Amino acid sequence: MMSEETNKTTETAGTEKPAAEETAKQASEPKEPMQEDKSAKKEKKKDKKEKKEKKAKKTKDDSAEVIQKLQEALKQAQNDRARAYADAENMKKRLQKEADNAKKYRFQDAALNLLPIVDSMGMALNVQTDNEEIKNYVKGFEMIYRQLQQVLENEGVKEIEAEGKAFDHNTMQALMQEKQEGVESGMVIEVMQKGYMLKDRILRPALVKVSE
Repeated sequence: MMSEETNKTTETAGTEKPAAEETAKQASEPKEPMQEDKSAKKEKKKDKKEKKEKKAKKTKDDSAEVIQKLQEALKQAQNDRARAYADAENMKKRLQKEADNAKKYRFQDAALNLLPIVDSMGMALNVQTDNEEIKNYVKGFEMIYRQLQQVLENEGVKEIEAEGKAFDHNTMQALMQEKQEGVESGMVIEVMQKGYMLKDRILRPALVKVSE
């Protein structure tokens, strides 16, 4: 029996010795896997930081690009607004000018229709006669003629003074030229048809004969 206990003790001792040796062996071995894990973690952390920085930089660049585009759009909108405002002001001025001109020269068409009548009455009054009855008619025509001229003057229609004046191509139209003694060249020696102004606008140029 003692022999069996001795054997068991021997077996236990034999078993414990290899285990102790194994533990010692493991303790003496270098811890490379742990160092590798730390390095990998450090590298991973570094990559994560770099990715984060790249993402932040990209976000910053994208934001700068968006801001630039918005600034350009704002500038374009401001230019469009200024152009639209200028166009509106120009149109307003043009329409106002047209309205003013329409009011200022409203009598133009009526005056042009009346001028031939004035011409005919003027020629009729230049007829010389000794007949008393005709003279009475002439007096009546003279009254009507003066009234008609007064109406024209009230509306801004005035006769262009041409006879004896220097020829003016702005208000006169030369139908013929004639040499006349004692008269300077370029002078109006005869008015063949009276010309008229409507305020500051030529209504009808005077038709004249000019000295050579």
